[in-house]
Amino acid sequence: MNMHQIGRGAVAAGMLAALTACSAVNSIGNVLGGMIPGAGSQSQVSGYVSGVDTRAQVIGLQQPNGQPVNLLFDNQTKVVYNNQSYPVTSLDRGDQITARIQNTSNGYYTDLVQVDQPVNGSAGTTTSGAVQAVQGTVRQIDRQNGLFTMDVNNSTRLTVSMPYSPSRTDLTKFQNLRSGDVVRIAGVFLNNSRVELRQFY
Repeated sequence: MNMHQIGRGAVAAGMLAALTACSAVNSIGNVLGGMIPGAGSQSQVSGYVSGVDTRAQVIGLQQPNGQPVNLLFDNQTKVVYNNQSYPVTSLDRGDQITARIQNTSNGYYTDLVQVDQPVNGSAGTTTSGAVQAVQGTVRQIDRQNGLFTMDVNNSTRLTVSMPYSPSRTDLTKFQNLRSGDVVRIAGVFLNNSRVELRQFY
């Protein structure tokens, strides 16, 4: 085979790959009715949160056209509301969000979730689990991500996450926290070491 034949073959293969890629993008668009093309391979999808599975690390999303879609997340995924970052566990059923997504071999992955409109009463009332009172000593405070750690009576260290729509009183108390403060909170345990705040006492 001479060089001209090789060149023609490469061009044909490139065109075939491009057509295949276009076909794949079109099929993704059909699945994600609310998808807006973004830069490169990234896109966006909007809708309402139908649930968050922290064990499987999946956000369930109901699109405006009624089409459901699951979005994968990990510990790098950020939830942003009012220019402040929160953990994915702060999302509540019914929150209206726009997620930046990438199509991966495992499904649609999101690294950034923008909360467009919180559901009414989304300070945590829709999250399953009983509210419990916890008292302890504040150790570390991460104001940027809305987190702080506290040591409780049995020397267990808990990480407490703020909801993304806290009351003004709770937000002020969080902003004024100092290491060494003894605080009492109401919260829901997400696992053995993670609590989502409901309110400060």
